[in-house]
Amino acid sequence: MSDTPGWSSPDQPSNQPNQPPQYGQQPQYGQQYGYNAPPPGPQQSIKPGVIPLRPLSAGEIIDGSITTMRRYPKLIIGAAAVVAAVTQIIGLLVQLPFLDDLTAAVSLDPNTMTEEQILEQFTNTLPGVLGGAFLSTLLVLIGTVFLSGYITVIVGHAVLGEPVSFGQAWEEFKPRLLPLLGATLLSSLVITVGALLCIVPGVWLWVMFALVTPALVLERCGVGAAFGRSRKLVKGAWWRTFGILLLTLVIGWVISWIVSLPFGLAGAVSTGLSADPAAALGLGSLVLSTIGAIIASTITLPFSSAVTVLVYVDRRMRSEGMDIELQRAAGHGGL
Repeated sequence: MSDTPGWSSPDQPSNQPNQPPQYGQQPQYGQQYGYNAPPPGPQQSIKPGVIPLRPLSAGEIIDGSITTMRRYPKLIIGAAAVVAAVTQIIGLLVQLPFLDDLTAAVSLDPNTMTEEQILEQFTNTLPGVLGGAFLSTLLVLIGTVFLSGYITVIVGHAVLGEPVSFGQAWEEFKPRLLPLLGATLLSSLVITVGALLCIVPGVWLWVMFALVTPALVLERCGVGAAFGRSRKLVKGAWWRTFGILLLTLVIGWVISWIVSLPFGLAGAVSTGLSADPAAALGLGSLVLSTIGAIIASTITLPFSSAVTVLVYVDRRMRSEGMDIELQRAAGHGGL
């Protein structure tokens, strides 16, 4: 991909209508037949990169995500490990000053203290604990935003089998970092409000705006336009998109559980298998859980980000004939 991305939406007309479609221009199929016309008949599968350039099955999306991580291990796993380590370690350090207060709060014995004393203890402890948790969450959010946008650029290259370096990916993503952070905060707020009103609206909004990140990064559109693009691409395929995203969550949860289990057991052993809830807040236990979280995030965050991008690519190939454009960009004549 060049500085002009190859993922502009079909609503953005080509400046050179008489020239062969380039990577990022409206495909010949859309120019000639229109996007509401029936798709062309069966064609030979072309796979220059991590996925075949045709509408994908759920299994191909999952496999393409794993293949991308295996094909670009230093760029993806390396970056994910650094981001996870920085965010988790800083998050732990931020919460350490409040660790004694939190330990004291969970160790309160209602049989030896009055309700007023318990309430006073919680009142004194709560602001610091919530402040530390907020800063930790904010750090994780910023790290996740960076990683998802950065991986989106790499997957964009991986679809066509193009080589890419960290510097190249960063240069392409850098102008989109602040807009992506704003879009992520906005979508998180909207989804949270929907979830508080009722679980169903929150889930519906989560799926409807799941493709905001790839739309904003690859099409280089504004925040509002990215939300509109995600809604347009998901419309008519909400249940399929929901199923793939849910499967991704389940796979990620299983991986996190498997990776974190040994560290959780080690933390329990280090506390002598104590039933005291304060024992889990010991420094040793927190360090072990942080290490487990770093390793789990190094695997699950790139995987889920890559799946989201490939769902976006699949939706565009299905609804906008983008497979023809990608075939031409990969050096094949297409139809």
